[in-house]
Amino acid sequence: MAAAPLVFITGASSGIGQALAAHYHQAGWRLALVARRTDLTKTWAEAQGYSASSYAIYSADVTDAGSIMAAAEDCIASQGLPDVVIANAGISIGVDTARREDIEVMARLYATNNIGMAATFQPFVAPMAQRGSGRLVGIASVAGIRGLPGHGAYCSSKAAVISYCESLRGELRGTGVRVVTLCPGYVDTPLTRQNRYAMPFLMAPQDFARQAFRAIAAGASYRVIPWQMAVVAKLLRLLPDALFDRLLAGRPRKHRAEP
Repeated sequence: MAAAPLVFITGASSGIGQALAAHYHQAGWRLALVARRTDLTKTWAEAQGYSASSYAIYSADVTDAGSIMAAAEDCIASQGLPDVVIANAGISIGVDTARREDIEVMARLYATNNIGMAATFQPFVAPMAQRGSGRLVGIASVAGIRGLPGHGAYCSSKAAVISYCESLRGELRGTGVRVVTLCPGYVDTPLTRQNRYAMPFLMAPQDFARQAFRAIAAGASYRVIPWQMAVVAKLLRLLPDALFDRLLAGRPRKHRAEP
């Protein structure tokens, strides 16, 4: 009897990552869960009643490329080559370029959201291409479509995710490996709950996971979730810069990292 398909998810201890893990498990998939807080992840999986054979947990910090690549290699060795890899781990912190200390914050954010994603994918690219199938999923954001005041690090990192995944998609064309870029709007997670501004079309993580699962299964190259935010994103992209800047004038900014 063939083994159930396997999904590898980073940032699996909370928020979107945890919701994706729950949805995939419900669909009959085996789980490879990557988190810094492995005890928290194990406690959650046990609370769900998941059998020990249905999941494995790997300790890694995506800001350390060697750490996440080692976790990926451990997964391949112990559970096999995944069918889907979801690079979900990410952070969102406000920055002020006038503040010297915020340059270090920006570096940490890029290390997590960008280098961490590439390092997550790297061990799987060649084996998936050799097998002729697989999904590499990058979690971007609607915030990557236009820059928001006080959000320069996060917006630019997610814009980089979109461009990086597009580049990787072209590189893997014809191999059978699909690269899927998902752009969530506002999802009710610990990452968003401290936001000081309105969050239209706010979604529950479970609703995002359900729609993301379908988009990944379909091999969609690019999907904004929910669809209402896709409309908003297109409209924002079409706005002239002067009107866009006026629209965002006085908008509350993302919390900075406090010393």
